[in-house]
Amino acid sequence: MLYPFVQLDVFAARPGDGNPLAVVFDAASLDEAAMQAIARWTRLPETTFVLPPSTPEASYRLRIFSPRREVPFAGHPSIGSAHAVLDAGLAAPRDGLLVQECAVGLLPIRVQGDGGERRLAVRAPRARVLETGQANDPRLAPVLAGLPLGALPPVLMDGGRRWWLAELRDEASLRALTPPWAEIALLAADTEAMGLCVYARCTGGDHDLAVRAFVGQPAQVEDAASGAANATLAAWLHHAGALPHANGDYVVSQGREVGHDARLYLQVDAEGEVWSGGQVQTVVRGTLDW
Repeated sequence: MLYPFVQLDVFAARPGDGNPLAVVFDAASLDEAAMQAIARWTRLPETTFVLPPSTPEASYRLRIFSPRREVPFAGHPSIGSAHAVLDAGLAAPRDGLLVQECAVGLLPIRVQGDGGERRLAVRAPRARVLETGQANDPRLAPVLAGLPLGALPPVLMDGGRRWWLAELRDEASLRALTPPWAEIALLAADTEAMGLCVYARCTGGDHDLAVRAFVGQPAQVEDAASGAANATLAAWLHHAGALPHANGDYVVSQGREVGHDARLYLQVDAEGEVWSGGQVQTVVRGTLDW
């Protein structure tokens, strides 16, 4: 069968800057094994499958797969798929919102603008602090050894996916960091986390934070642009009273160290909800013959 198919660049003002995503439409005839096989074949961070909603409150339903497993929620697949659904004319915003149905429930997505200039933001699932760590913790010490840490302590957060978060002293230290992959993988396995997300405050540029996200399991890879990791980080900064700006809005730079230059726009609203978003570029349009 032929399935409409697009490949996108998410959190990008131009192709090549963001995080790639494959989107397969009209996927109701594909079973879970086929979806997983397609996601394994694309070899992209995630592949999504657009399905009819099962509730009238939703604009569409989405299943998200990495090459290894189904994912209940991820930021860049949610943002990219919303962009693709809008471009395909499969749904229209109501009062400026789409509603995505996925494994974690119904998630609103804000829509501003149109086409390549369109900016979307998903309201991420509520994140919570699982554990506040210390640099001398035997699980953390091998990962953080020699790093110039910032003011906030390391913390393990759960926002649909678990991440260890660690603040570094400055952007230069973050950019120069060579990740200790073996130690990150052990930390991820020991704490059932994705891995380590480091961040640093920035001044004088077009972004407020620089972020790097190191996935320790099941593979070892640096994420080019992670909406979910950044949403979890925003929740932690809000919890700690340490957001970059009093109004809750800030901009993240991510991906330079792996050849990208993504921009993510974060907002913590008056209710404490985190919105993670950015622009999306469509790079490939065609059909999948599967």
